[in-house]
Amino acid sequence: MSEFDGIKQYPHSNEAEQAVLGALIIDPAKFSEISGLAEDDFYTETHKVIFGAIRRLFGMSREIDVVTLVDEVKKTFTGADLDAAKYIKTICDVAVENTNIAEYVRIITEKSILRKLIDASRKISEKAFDAGGDVKQIVQYSEELVFRIADERYHTELTPIADTVKENYARFQFLSRNPDAYSGVKTGYSELDRYFISLDEGDLVLVGARPGVGKTTFALNLALNVGLKYSDKDIAIFSLEMSKEQLVNRLISCQALIDNYTVKRASFNDEQWGELANACSKLSETHIFIDDTTNITVTDIVTKVRRLKNPGFIIIDYLQLMHGESHKDNRVLEIGDITRSLKILAKDLKVPVLLVSQLSRPPKGIKEKRPQLQDLRDSGSIEQDADIVMMLYREDYDNSEAEKTDAGDSGQKTVECIIAKNRHGNTGKVNFAWYGPYFKYVQIDESHGGSDEQ
Repeated sequence: MSEFDGIKQYPHSNEAEQAVLGALIIDPAKFSEISGLAEDDFYTETHKVIFGAIRRLFGMSREIDVVTLVDEVKKTFTGADLDAAKYIKTICDVAVENTNIAEYVRIITEKSILRKLIDASRKISEKAFDAGGDVKQIVQYSEELVFRIADERYHTELTPIADTVKENYARFQFLSRNPDAYSGVKTGYSELDRYFISLDEGDLVLVGARPGVGKTTFALNLALNVGLKYSDKDIAIFSLEMSKEQLVNRLISCQALIDNYTVKRASFNDEQWGELANACSKLSETHIFIDDTTNITVTDIVTKVRRLKNPGFIIIDYLQLMHGESHKDNRVLEIGDITRSLKILAKDLKVPVLLVSQLSRPPKGIKEKRPQLQDLRDSGSIEQDADIVMMLYREDYDNSEAEKTDAGDSGQKTVECIIAKNRHGNTGKVNFAWYGPYFKYVQIDESHGGSDEQ
């Protein structure tokens, strides 16, 4: 601390701190206007002690005046050079009853943030100078320190329901006139959007399927739909299984409607070269970002997503390849930690997170092959943490003699998208035509049924 203090004095405003304390002594009712202010936001130890004494008296519903405050201060303050009564009277002299306390609180809070940033800088410097430190961990540690300071700036308050009702009513009126302005993201498939309206901010959406059914392709189709529709939103795809080159090839094949075999061999005819150029141009205009790091953790994802300017949709492919920060000796607990952390990530960043997951194979001899919620692998917490669970099912896949991959099938296949859980509405089923060579899902328009979720 001395190395910084020797250069410059820590940011603070003695006048603002005195004004706030004086205003609280004169009119304790103003305490309700500064609920976000903490003792540590004050710079001088004397002011911290006085503020703490005022808060305790206020919490005990005791009268706050010079006499009671001096008595409370003397119980906790150890500084021998403080004439408590004299200093508290001085504070009262610089305050007026109708002072602009909100503005002074803002000054105190901002100075406090600057001091915390200085302290964080020192800690980061010490970590960086430690030659034995892991660079990746140091970067994550640095970002966490800074983001924690930013998060502490905002305090959640109890909100009267009347205020929220008014806000919601105004939002209803606005959305009725501007239906495309909904804050979530639409999937690009009208039948799915009838169930969800949109994938909302804070939603954890799970897409599950057995190996080879086409869950990665489905997730990529959703990413492409969102990317083409929302030019202002950043879409982040975290692929733990496939490389970014493979994913982009699939997106190109889907957008250009050129089979994957041709794309991989680059054996395009003249017409396909034009379709390829057009597809590449449209894809380049989207704000899709791809990370193909293996063994990625939720902390890694948070760090990378926060660097985006306007994150709007996150896709992770897939859950069973992820590693948690703890419980590595117990996979069930580890998966539980991962899904819980991803739900918190979606809520904190206010974006929908789509998580791809493998499903367990049905036991032999079971007639009903369609997946169910109990087929989610490794942990029941997956179902608990997810707001929406979609499961893909192909009857031809289960009836085939050998498993087929996304690229191995030819022609059109019918895929059922079973909405097994929907926290916001009905469950049901949407049918898709799936074209394996093009990695493309096309919705089959037909009437749909749904059942209320219990």
